[in-house]
Amino acid sequence: MEILKVRDAADVEQVVRAAVANEQPLEIVGHGSKRQVGLPMATNAVLDLSALNAVTAYEPDELIVTVGAGAPLADVLSMIDAKNQHFAFEPMNPAGLLGAGHDAGTVGGMLATGLAGPRRIKDGGARDHLLGAHAVSGFGDSFKTGGRVVKNVTGYDLCKLLAGSWGTLAVMTEVTLKVMPRPECQRTLVLRGLDDVTAGRAMTAALGSPYDVSGAAHLPLSALRTPDGALADLGAAQTAVTLLRLEGITVSATQRATSLAKALATFGSAEVLTDDMSAAVWQSIRDVTPLAATTALGAWPVWRIVCPPASGGAFGQQLAHDTGGEVIYDWGGGLIWAALPPAADAHAALLRQRAGAIGGHATLIRGSEAVRQSIDVFHPQSSGVAALSRRVKHSFDPKNILNRGRMVREATT
Repeated sequence: MEILKVRDAADVEQVVRAAVANEQPLEIVGHGSKRQVGLPMATNAVLDLSALNAVTAYEPDELIVTVGAGAPLADVLSMIDAKNQHFAFEPMNPAGLLGAGHDAGTVGGMLATGLAGPRRIKDGGARDHLLGAHAVSGFGDSFKTGGRVVKNVTGYDLCKLLAGSWGTLAVMTEVTLKVMPRPECQRTLVLRGLDDVTAGRAMTAALGSPYDVSGAAHLPLSALRTPDGALADLGAAQTAVTLLRLEGITVSATQRATSLAKALATFGSAEVLTDDMSAAVWQSIRDVTPLAATTALGAWPVWRIVCPPASGGAFGQQLAHDTGGEVIYDWGGGLIWAALPPAADAHAALLRQRAGAIGGHATLIRGSEAVRQSIDVFHPQSSGVAALSRRVKHSFDPKNILNRGRMVREATT
């Protein structure tokens, strides 16, 4: 395996141009913490961006930060936290889920995968907070999109195209992100003993209320059987929990929590978690701690299922019943994390048929290489969307050099 470690954008241009000339596909990595997500790639060349780790600019008063794509995410989060700021989309740390080591991952990897956390239902995903980027296309040419201001509407919005493209369109070298003040206070209402469908109705009611809910999740009892941490404390009562988060200044968050608890009284009386305990619980939900690689479910494949929230509870409940799997609900039921017992296809056929029937889609996030070689890791696209995706890919990377075969299986001849 040839590791091509670059120092700047000019190096990236040179490496990509050489790869194009030699028809040598490149695997793009930062820390490599998410390499096991996606179809296995057949390449002996790795483009390592970890040295592109400089903080170019951080302007707390302007609410922006500009960093190299290889900057460690944990370091950037620590830097902005020191100014009482954060990324509002609440990026998950998938290291525990994937067994990649604590706090692994780069800012570029966070954006390329677009894995946002519970607050996405209120503040949007990573793509909505990426203001600008410098990148190198599959031609080996540098280009710039967006800028360093929050209000920037000129030209094509390529930032939203690059975010979530899993490194298949271009190599981001520098990015500018919006940061936001960290909420002064948070309160989490806890409703106990609801089944998945009833919990879905409670979350829908909360999100439709005027109380500005920033997180809505449901954990069946089985998801609370963790050896330690905040979820273990939460599960001590041996009941499923439905969690609703409210944030803001202390007086406002406290009053809204009280009002929401009254509005949801038909679902049961609500307990209240305050600041540190609340934050610890939501971090565990964000990082899908109950399904971590170190748990008893560590050898099970894990799926990320996005579906209409109104259908989430019934879908997940039936899936768990029919497969013997474990599920966790986030985004008010619109996001389901499912760990399913090992099977030759990781239950892909069953899962995708059911997800498609309700207008959802499923991505395999954790699975053995053998499973990933045998199924579509990303949900198959309709013929029209697939054709459009091929055209976009060809316009950025006509020789298919960048992360070839990671998202779409290569045709065999």
